[in-house]
Amino acid sequence: MLKRALDASPVVVLMGARQTGKSTLVQSEAFLGERLYLTLDDLATQERARAAPDDLVASAPRLTIDEVQREPDLLLAVKRAVDRDRPRRNGRFVLTGSANLLLMQRVSESLAGRATYVPLWPLTRRERNGLGTAGIWSQLLSASTEDWFDLVRSQPDDAVDWRLEARRSGYPTPGLELAGDDAGSLWFDGYVRTYLERDLRDLAAISDLLGFRRAMQAAVLRLGGLLNQTEMGRDTQIPRATMQRYLGLLETSFQAVRLAPYSVNRTKRLVKSPKLYWSDTAFALVVGGASPVGAHLENLVLTDLVAWRDAQVPAPNIHFWRTADGQEVDFVIEAGERLLPVEVKVAATPRDADAASLRLFRREYAEGFAGGLLLHGGTDTLWMSDRILAAPWWRVV
Repeated sequence: MLKRALDASPVVVLMGARQTGKSTLVQSEAFLGERLYLTLDDLATQERARAAPDDLVASAPRLTIDEVQREPDLLLAVKRAVDRDRPRRNGRFVLTGSANLLLMQRVSESLAGRATYVPLWPLTRRERNGLGTAGIWSQLLSASTEDWFDLVRSQPDDAVDWRLEARRSGYPTPGLELAGDDAGSLWFDGYVRTYLERDLRDLAAISDLLGFRRAMQAAVLRLGGLLNQTEMGRDTQIPRATMQRYLGLLETSFQAVRLAPYSVNRTKRLVKSPKLYWSDTAFALVVGGASPVGAHLENLVLTDLVAWRDAQVPAPNIHFWRTADGQEVDFVIEAGERLLPVEVKVAATPRDADAASLRLFRREYAEGFAGGLLLHGGTDTLWMSDRILAAPWWRVV
């Protein structure tokens, strides 16, 4: 995706949470080798960006600038440089940021029409296992539904307990280099301190760090639930407006993931509130001080889905579906006119009732229904109903 973006746009912005590997990626890829690399983590470079931004962006014909969110006004200098180029030079600037620049008020419009944005999420399960990919969502969407059984059964037979996988981080250091829960917890403790005491200062002035930490804990304890900011504010004694701001910052810094409902109605009244997830399930477990429950398996599937989504052109949409009377499908993949609903259950043996919401969705959206998936914690792959397949979660994700 990064290479394709370089060929298509003068500016490529690689965005993701701190420690997802952005700096390593832009310094190690061979196709990025012939570039000057500057980082705003270096105080001298940051001062130069503040004092003479136009001179800094003219430092080399092709330039990589790391952690650009530290000086958002530098993007105006990048914009001026791009607008002066005749003819347009694609791939001139690679910028990285530990914040979603599209959600930052000061910079959301400055590179409009000039930049391609590439999110870098924590590693997926298959990436950690050396396969370099997310789940088989593209294959499922391109295959005929009757071929799903063979497609799923052809995947590696590497059954794993979802509880163990939920504790394994997608951040490269704790996920690949550190052994044991204690080492990972210590790493995340330092990560939270850096995030609270340093990264947030680049985004907003937060005077009550303890209150922000309470908001983080409230968010992870409601993993997979409908977002009710009034209730969260009441439970944490944080004003609703402040809670709304804190949740926005969690989303801007790629910690929280807000999932919108699928809203194309047919005959059912649907809820309009979003659901809340975390970008890394292991981090959510550490922040919440909890043991893995069903919502954490949902979160594992969701993190795989968003990583897959953001590597596609055009990007599909990921939603959930919930009726006013409580019928729900955990995820709905909307790819063009095709809809692939996904229900997640932790039970090792799927029951007929587990597929009820998928059957309802099939009836409501028959013309777009590409097939339904019931992902479960067991080992069997079997048809539950017409075009509804039950599959072990680890054969798909």
